[in-house]
Amino acid sequence: MCDTKRRSFLKSSAALFGGTWLASGTPMHSHSTAVHAPDVMADTANRLLAALDAEQLAKARIEFSDDERRDWHYVPLERKGLQLRHMTPYQRHLATALLASGLSQAGFIKAVTIMSLEDVLKVMENAKEEYRNPEKYYFSVFGTPAPTGLWGYRVEGHHISQNYTVTNGEVICAPSFFGSNPAEVRVGPRKGLRTLAAEDDLGFALIDSLDDHQREVAIVNPKAYADILTSDKRVAALQGQPSGLPAPKMKSHQLDALRALVEVYARNLPDDLARQRMEMLDKSARDIHFAWAGGVKPGEPHYYRVQTPFFLIEMDNTQDKANHIHSVWRDLTREFGGDALRSHYAHDHTTAKG
Repeated sequence: MCDTKRRSFLKSSAALFGGTWLASGTPMHSHSTAVHAPDVMADTANRLLAALDAEQLAKARIEFSDDERRDWHYVPLERKGLQLRHMTPYQRHLATALLASGLSQAGFIKAVTIMSLEDVLKVMENAKEEYRNPEKYYFSVFGTPAPTGLWGYRVEGHHISQNYTVTNGEVICAPSFFGSNPAEVRVGPRKGLRTLAAEDDLGFALIDSLDDHQREVAIVNPKAYADILTSDKRVAALQGQPSGLPAPKMKSHQLDALRALVEVYARNLPDDLARQRMEMLDKSARDIHFAWAGGVKPGEPHYYRVQTPFFLIEMDNTQDKANHIHSVWRDLTREFGGDALRSHYAHDHTTAKG
């Protein structure tokens, strides 16, 4: 659960229908005191690149225009980029700093814990070191890092895919994927560890808060899907109109539960980027749908999504007897640069023409 103190999600039900949303909870740092993510990201990426030798640099650095930038995955396969295990100790520190620059403390802890679960899987599956290696995570920098330039980077491996695009000082973090297998470690010295507990528990808290009629609308399939529906597609698109329970059909305490769920995903990022995600929720006003599939009790395969015009959250816990989580934040308008990237190219073209 988030420990943020919460006020009512709305001033009144009339505020929802009027399209006005409130940012509840303790305010994030003001813009005047916050550390701005683009500056930290660019500085950290340049420090890492400067520490690499020529062979490493050839793997880590990729042209921004390369099609690889949009080729993201979350399964254990070979990728382009420089693996953490192929770095020297001090290079690994710099790579870890780059990962941390795009995440909050909570998000960073999730990321490194997910990496460490490869050791747990290695024992559970009696797998080879090559297949389950907690340092088999790839770092890729696209273009030339600069706070106000056009570039990006990705940290990716099994159950982690954090994709960042920086355009004229604006950062888009999407797709942003975290997974956990096992969702709960049930044997061994780490027994009881739940890396993505809040993502799972707050979903149940929301579905549990609904009355019978609301549940009938929210549950779009009695059987949970085998995976998130958007999978690793380059464009996050679902077929048909948004389904599930619309926000205007929710009561005040249910809207609080919805906001708490979204905030878990937002607060994976540094404060200024987390604030942007919550502003996207506020801007969505009444156009928000919560959908569920599968069982409604812990231990049963289940899936949920939060869909707005601006972003999509999906989470499933279905595989390995409902002990294997996939969760993702997709930006529906700006992913991999989106509109911001088109504006950048349009501006450059106009400037070039004079």
